[in-house]
Formats: sequence, structure tokens, C-alpha cells
Amino acid sequence: YDQRMYICICNAVSDKAIHQAVGEGATSIRDLSFMTGCGTQCGSCVKHVREVLDQALAEAGEPRSQLRLQVISQG
Repeated sequence: YDQRMYICICNAVSDKAIHQAVGEGATSIRDLSFMTGCGTQCGSCVKHVREVLDQALAEAGEPRSQLRLQVISQG
């Protein structure tokens, strides 16, 4: 299974990249943003990023990330 689904279109971050980042130590959306750039442009992917992060953490036997982020419009 080598297909990937893009989670963050703005920065072309796939679910596979998120799983890889978790394998390299990412445990939060903040970590993922730093490592992959996901969620740093429009922010519309953050909910889906959290779902993939939680899935990857569960598969790695790590506890779920506790940090809850809220996107606030500046317009």
C-alpha cells in the first residue's frame, strides 16, 4: 500500500508524511507544522491533520495529543 492522500493541499503534505513525522518524534500539531509545514497557510486542514495524527500516534502506541487548536479568522 503506497498510495497517499494529501491532507494539507497548501504545502502538499500527505498522510504518509504525517505518519513519517510521527515516526521521527512528532507528537503534536505544533510538531507536525514545524516538521512538514502542514496547517501553516490557510488552516483548513487542521481538523483532518489532528485525525491523521491521532491515528498515527495510536498505531505507534503513543498517547493522543492533548493540545486543542482553534483557527481564528483575522478578517
